[in-house]
Amino acid sequence: MPELPDIVVYIEALERRIAGQRLQRIRLLNPFLLRTADPPISAAEGKQVIGLRRIGKRIVIELEDDLYVVLHLMIAGRLRWDTSGKAPARSAQAVLEFSCGSLIFTEAGTKRRASLHLVRGKQALRPFDAGGIEVLEADLAAFSMRLKAENHTLKRALTDPHLFSGIGNAYSDEILHRARLSPIALTSRLSAQEVARLRLAAQSVLTEWTDRLRQQAGDGFPEKVTAFHEHMAVHGRHGQPCPVCGACVQRIVFADTETNYCARCQTSGRILADRARSRLLKKSWPRDIDELG
Repeated sequence: MPELPDIVVYIEALERRIAGQRLQRIRLLNPFLLRTADPPISAAEGKQVIGLRRIGKRIVIELEDDLYVVLHLMIAGRLRWDTSGKAPARSAQAVLEFSCGSLIFTEAGTKRRASLHLVRGKQALRPFDAGGIEVLEADLAAFSMRLKAENHTLKRALTDPHLFSGIGNAYSDEILHRARLSPIALTSRLSAQEVARLRLAAQSVLTEWTDRLRQQAGDGFPEKVTAFHEHMAVHGRHGQPCPVCGACVQRIVFADTETNYCARCQTSGRILADRARSRLLKKSWPRDIDELG
């Protein structure tokens, strides 16, 4: 799922292309993408783009007449910018046409989770805001208060949109590795020093990756938006060496979510139990990173 760095770079690329332009037409190639009926989608056509913003992991296109197009990419949704006029790919769900080109909303796979909403008035945007704070803007006191508002594991807390805005599975792994904290550590048990370290790690990881993705896109439109990047420390790198200590990156798999971590850097060498594999292996399940040889 595109997270804060990806969404920021998407918005910057869109600002260079459609800010001040008129949305000529919205073509819905999959009617299930649209989750609102009032106002009708035709109400957006011919309206000028006044601005763009991010709400969590959503992209909001503000139009004149107090209208807002809200795009939520979810896991498999992506945006493409096209100036060729060619027929969009089969994965295209909608096309937003401008005089300077077309914004194509795609979604891979068969699970239709991505969405497009058209709403009127700023009040109508409130339901899209889960209330999480912006980590890059939060001072230590605000960050600590939000982190310890409920007793969760660090992985769950960082990815909870009611607590923190824009952080998902990929960057939470990177943040926790940078902070040298276990993904299953409980928020209520963190020391003040650990909370400060976590905040610093979150801010540095999100800033660094936003800058990196911005440089990769340049003046072009982001093409390879993915949760897996070659230079990530642990996310998506199960079995590969940790860039800090060289130990093999470990993982916990639960449902559709995979958590990657370095046992030596984050859990004092302890291998965290994976519900499926640890139950299968039972006594053969390794307890320490050194048992893996």
